[in-house]
Amino acid sequence: MSEFFPNVSKIQYEGPDSKNPLAFKHYNAEEEVEGKSMSDHLRFGAAYWHCMRNPLADPFGGGTAQMPWDDGSDSVENAQKRARVFFEFLDKVGIDYYCFHDRDVAPELATLSESNAALDAVADELLRLQNESGKKLLWGTACLFAHERYAMGAATSPYPEVYAYAGAQVKKAMEVTHRLGGEGYTFWGGREGYGSLINTDMKRELDNLGRFLHMAVQWKKELGFEGQFYIEPKPKEPTKHQYDSDSAACLNFLREYDLLDHFKLNIETNHAILAGHTVEHDLDVAASAGALGSIDANAGDELLGWDTDQFPTSVYDTTKIMLILLKMGGFTTGGLNFDAKRRRESHEPEDLFHAHVGGMDVFARGLKAAAAIRADGRLDEFIANRYSGWDSGLGAKIEGGDASLAELEAHALGNAEPGVLPSGRQEMLENLLNDYI
Repeated sequence: MSEFFPNVSKIQYEGPDSKNPLAFKHYNAEEEVEGKSMSDHLRFGAAYWHCMRNPLADPFGGGTAQMPWDDGSDSVENAQKRARVFFEFLDKVGIDYYCFHDRDVAPELATLSESNAALDAVADELLRLQNESGKKLLWGTACLFAHERYAMGAATSPYPEVYAYAGAQVKKAMEVTHRLGGEGYTFWGGREGYGSLINTDMKRELDNLGRFLHMAVQWKKELGFEGQFYIEPKPKEPTKHQYDSDSAACLNFLREYDLLDHFKLNIETNHAILAGHTVEHDLDVAASAGALGSIDANAGDELLGWDTDQFPTSVYDTTKIMLILLKMGGFTTGGLNFDAKRRRESHEPEDLFHAHVGGMDVFARGLKAAAAIRADGRLDEFIANRYSGWDSGLGAKIEGGDASLAELEAHALGNAEPGVLPSGRQEMLENLLNDYI
């Protein structure tokens, strides 16, 4: 394999005492936790759009990222070369999965047919590289937000011609994902929302979005694609309000349009923050509905009101994420995809490795801490005891659906007031988490 990163060797596990910045201190792929290897628990993925295509620009200045392999052209040859660079990165950093948008891996050209041909040509190279390296596609998706045609939405556009173009693009992206053995396909409604309700027919847009997703379900069956469909919640930015605003809104939409059997959610930390939630909130909502499928692993800055897509650094956050994942039995589909970008100052190719090594290590620490907390047992025991009144008597009757308001009234009138309730012990339990973090 060509050396596009000649100054970086394959990242090795050296343990917590290592001072090598390009070594894992905590992520040991083969180390077993709760009966599974770390690599099986975490199923790390790399985001093609951030690794290979993000120039690190911001609203006040152009990109700073050094990408010496990229000639800046929209040629298929340049796109294929990028793919080879990316797979060298995956091999050296030890990540087994990747995710892409169609327009990340291949250029958008003058016509849809030309763009499709370019995507096929790059997919040929991606398939060759997968077969050569053993790397896998976690999920694919279509970029239905960058081009000006999607300025007012794609599957929620006021214009049928735009809707049709989006459908054609999704159809092709699904075909390529299927050909590459993708384990899932994600729908991210980057512009499926509104800037103002003054000019918006919300009911019509939502109905059309539901129809669009049903078409995708039908095409999935015709295609023979067995991967998991995901919806990725996001509340705002670039639109003021996006219809897939958080886990609860997505689940409500899926139930209303009879799609819940076909979709799970892909939850992102930074999106949950923008929605005014913690990531564990959105994960718990999805997991409680049996709809947690995959995670876009990143971090956001609560002082900033946009999607900063930072690499995760908080062991406290990753521990809480892994507690939820372990509680639900781990991933049955999906994985931890680093939808994160380097900071604008971190412009050298080597910084890609520093960023991902840190993210992988912080999730490994979270996994080990979560497993230790579960083995300790006190957190689960406290919660079980706190809700034990629902396990028998009146509580069991209510949860069984056998109680009425009249019966609740009779019980309340015939018994003493509940009195002083036991403490919730929040601080004690926070201390317990800190003991393992």
